[in-house]
Amino acid sequence: MSIGNSPEDDRPSIGRVLQQARIAAGLTVEEISTSTRVRIPIVHAIEEDDFSRCGGDVYARGHIRALARAVHIDPEPLVAQYDDEHGGRPAPTSAAPLFEAERIRSEPRRPNWTAAMVAAIVVVVGFVGFTVVKDGNNDGPTTTQVAEGATANTESPRPKAGKSAAPRPETSDSAIAAAPRDKVTVKLSASQGKSWISAKDHNGRLLFDGLLLQGQSKTFQDQERVDLVLGDAGSIELYVNGKKVEDKFQPGQVERLSYTKGDPAVG
Repeated sequence: MSIGNSPEDDRPSIGRVLQQARIAAGLTVEEISTSTRVRIPIVHAIEEDDFSRCGGDVYARGHIRALARAVHIDPEPLVAQYDDEHGGRPAPTSAAPLFEAERIRSEPRRPNWTAAMVAAIVVVVGFVGFTVVKDGNNDGPTTTQVAEGATANTESPRPKAGKSAAPRPETSDSAIAAAPRDKVTVKLSASQGKSWISAKDHNGRLLFDGLLLQGQSKTFQDQERVDLVLGDAGSIELYVNGKKVEDKFQPGQVERLSYTKGDPAVG
């Protein structure tokens, strides 16, 4: 009787699947490392099916999920394949010890009579001081008490003759929507589909790194410049400083863009 290979033996390796998906998405290992926080040597090792550098099964599963999401594929089949090849999922930790701590009740605290006496003395002293101040004010003419920082004024000021009060400016929709001129404002809307995006300020500090799902929007501001990486630029509508950028990006196209204050123009 001959023994044939099972269908699972014909599956491509986990590292091969992740590497092909990354190449298809047009992403480099450096970009994947930036978006997932998985170090570059570990990304290379996983794509070669070497999980010894992950630090254990728990971390290996976490890295597989992060890399799969970054290249827009379902991570669960790959995690299940990893479990099949490495002895299955670990048994869940019992939650009983977590509840044992709640069963240990500390003894009720005794009343702090010292604190109660101090509080009572403070109340009595405050009442006596208030009475003295009130009696002193009654000796002179009656005055209106005004809170500190306010100005006593019993009548509203009247405009002088010959001068009409200046009308208050009305706030328009365009004024509300206008972007501040002293900053660069970039808004991304995933109107056509989902896309991985990365945004940094002029100092290179990461503002956002992750997946923008269809229908979601993100807005970024900086004093000088905003740098972008769009994993699928064709799925994104781009607004810079309140104006829509009319560049026609192709679906699946990776774009690296920089915007500064002023008109929307690629830096």
